[in-house]
Amino acid sequence: MATINVKKVKITDLILKERLVAVQRVTKVTKGGRHFSFAAIVVVGDENGVVGYGLGKAGEASSAIAKGVEDAKKNLVKIPLNKRTIPHEQVAKFGGAQVFMKPAAPGTGVKAGGAMRAVFESAGIHDVLAKSKGSSNPHNLVKATVNALLELRDAYTVAGVRGVPIEKVFKG
Repeated sequence: MATINVKKVKITDLILKERLVAVQRVTKVTKGGRHFSFAAIVVVGDENGVVGYGLGKAGEASSAIAKGVEDAKKNLVKIPLNKRTIPHEQVAKFGGAQVFMKPAAPGTGVKAGGAMRAVFESAGIHDVLAKSKGSSNPHNLVKATVNALLELRDAYTVAGVRGVPIEKVFKG
């Protein structure tokens, strides 16, 4: 597996939209009784190739969501897009979750489940076919999807790595 070239993005003058993926109520049982808290996973993006995810934990759901948004804004990355879709097929795994995604024809839409759909829509991917296998844990699905998107390479990057002109990349 090749090393992932992560392209961190600064938050300056980006208009970010946030999407709540999941809120879970967590219970800690102590001698004094049950103590409830909340964990929220949030995805933010500018719908133009920039996406990030974050986890927030707090005693109230609204505070957990706010913390998740702040965490997501600290972890923004740039994704290579090919018009409205991804450049090529990709498989990635995180924990027990495995994701598969491939480019789709214009007008297809986002064919993906809930956690993956939030990541694609936040990144600005409008046409993609995706499937998740294994665990349906939303935390692991979001992380696996972002890892898969980070492993994508556009044609210009491939041409630069190979040291050939861009036309030769498409001839095979």
